[in-house]
Amino acid sequence: MEARDISILELRGSSIGNITEQSSTEEIFQNKTLRPILKFQNDLFIEVFMNYAVKQKGVFFTLSPDKKMAYIENTIQRDIKFRNSLKGMVIGLFTTEEYNTYIKNSSNLNKRMMNMLIERLKSQVLLLEVAS
Repeated sequence: MEARDISILELRGSSIGNITEQSSTEEIFQNKTLRPILKFQNDLFIEVFMNYAVKQKGVFFTLSPDKKMAYIENTIQRDIKFRNSLKGMVIGLFTTEEYNTYIKNSSNLNKRMMNMLIERLKSQVLLLEVAS
């Protein structure tokens, strides 16, 4: 294994979630790769989202908590450039082997990745309010 891959795995930490014999390939990838990366990058995702919200005229900060949840979801689903930027922040921490697994089923894995990121940001909406 290359030095980069070893360093990335050490940096990210171990799997998050249960992996059993019944786990699908996507579920294994989610728990071994996506969850640790999303957790590792959490603070950066918050800062990136805050910067995005400010650049969008700060509308986010005037919304009710429920509307903030919808805003987070709509933004990540509809703003393709922003979504691709977020995806890049995750993919950049893949090992070579993980990338090869990812490209075989990128569509489904992208959906999982973005859904988990949306839920992560929504669960921290109070932090986003405090930071505004």
